Amino acid sequence: MRKDFNDTGLCNPDMHYMVETSHKLDSVMDLIARRKYFTMNSPRQFGKTTTASLLYKRLLASPEYLVIRISLESEGEETFTSYDSFIQTLITMIISRTRTQNTNISEYFEQNRKPIHNFESLRDLFITFIEIQEKKVVLIIDEVDKSSNYKVFLEFLGMLRDTYLLQNEGIVSFFQSVILVGVHDIKNLKRKVRPEDKRQFNSPWNIATDFTIDLSFSAKEIQSMLKQYVDETGNQMPIEELAERLYYYTSGYPYLVSKMCKIIDELIITKRENKNWSLEDVEESFRYLVNPAYETTLFDDLAKNLNNDKELYNLVFEIVINGNKKMFNIANPVVSIASTYGILKPDARGLCKVHNRIFEKKIYDMMISIRETSETVPSLYRNLYETDEGDLDLESALLAFQEFMQENYSNKDLSFLEREGRLLFMSFLKPILNGKGFDFKEPVVGDERRADIIITYESHRYLVELKRWQGDRYHQKGLQQLCDYLDLYNLNTGYLLIYDFRKNKEYKSEWIEVRE
Repeated sequence: MRKDFNDTGLCNPDMHYMVETSHKLDSVMDLIARRKYFTMNSPRQFGKTTTASLLYKRLLASPEYLVIRISLESEGEETFTSYDSFIQTLITMIISRTRTQNTNISEYFEQNRKPIHNFESLRDLFITFIEIQEKKVVLIIDEVDKSSNYKVFLEFLGMLRDTYLLQNEGIVSFFQSVILVGVHDIKNLKRKVRPEDKRQFNSPWNIATDFTIDLSFSAKEIQSMLKQYVDETGNQMPIEELAERLYYYTSGYPYLVSKMCKIIDELIITKRENKNWSLEDVEESFRYLVNPAYETTLFDDLAKNLNNDKELYNLVFEIVINGNKKMFNIANPVVSIASTYGILKPDARGLCKVHNRIFEKKIYDMMISIRETSETVPSLYRNLYETDEGDLDLESALLAFQEFMQENYSNKDLSFLEREGRLLFMSFLKPILNGKGFDFKEPVVGDERRADIIITYESHRYLVELKRWQGDRYHQKGLQQLCDYLDLYNLNTGYLLIYDFRKNKEYKSEWIEVRE
């Protein structure tokens, strides 16, 4: 059976083309060897489950370790209603998951489960079990996010924490390592020290070390997956260049890398006789993936996370739509949650940036769509803004937008226009481009300077820079900046759209020749 690129659930090296990540597993194994407790946390569909599975297999094969792996994902609320219910469910899972691995483990817990009804007795059960083992015991708990909402689970973590400290003092033998797997790093969760004292809190997991191993893929790592595909299928490709381009669009987000490859392999090259991959295939895969009509569970989660959190939406809006710079400070709870969801990450200057260009385009289109349904945007027909040759008549479209703003927003609140002006233009532009082109923000590769809006229409590119009027000196600087962008894109003509918020502003248009 031929392998494929996986975009659902766990990746299996026998079934799927996979990136070589053994060096990352080596780093995790080093944490275990140093008796670290930690949370393997990263955004959804970022490779946590696959990494945990590969780690589990490596631990099973090791003569040094005994591993117990359980998952709380499918447990209902009744599991967490009492200590007894949680403990008995936990023991049942241990028995079930270890029965085929090591009958001695399952038999031990089956024989000793009846008197265990509180965390003190559970702790003693674990200690006794570990003391009689010749191997070091590792506990892995998958999908802990939902469980962290329940007090009984936090108390369980507190028991693990307290016993870990006793182990460090040499008083007892306990788990070599405890690994929690989930989206959130739950070591900052709080629990009351004493129920009667509402002011005192401590973390049930503050003994956990930071998990700093990057589960995203580098361009070089992506090459390993592409080489595996070439060796198996015989289909050829410029591996290094394709890996760089895949990384350019995905920033190494594991699901997105596999998804783009899957689209090329199963949707793009199947339409032609030549099955070799090209850079244009990556571009087509990107266009397919960012099409507003195309949805995945990851994109659905992205939209829900933004729309369910007003502060998060506003932060991302300012970055994506208005291009405002925000410091990436993880102590800021909004920035922290944006990072946890994989929406934002720091750039080289310590500023917030959207994690990858696919997310940025999906967010960009979503926010435009929301604007389209909440504000008056004229019904436009593409052929009104096409030249006789079928190219985009952008000048006419810009003049129509100027007229639209004068008629509909001349008396609008200033703060609204400053925030929404760019979005209004993009909402205006979208029906004109629909079907034959799209607009996006694109930093120049290797430069990271960013033009406001790049428009593609058929095979042509257009560059529009949006500025706020801040005086003639700033205006001249903006013209020079536009020229620099045009040079980078090998274009001779560009467009500067100026928002003037002065009361005595003049609506006008002109062509300016800045350089010969």
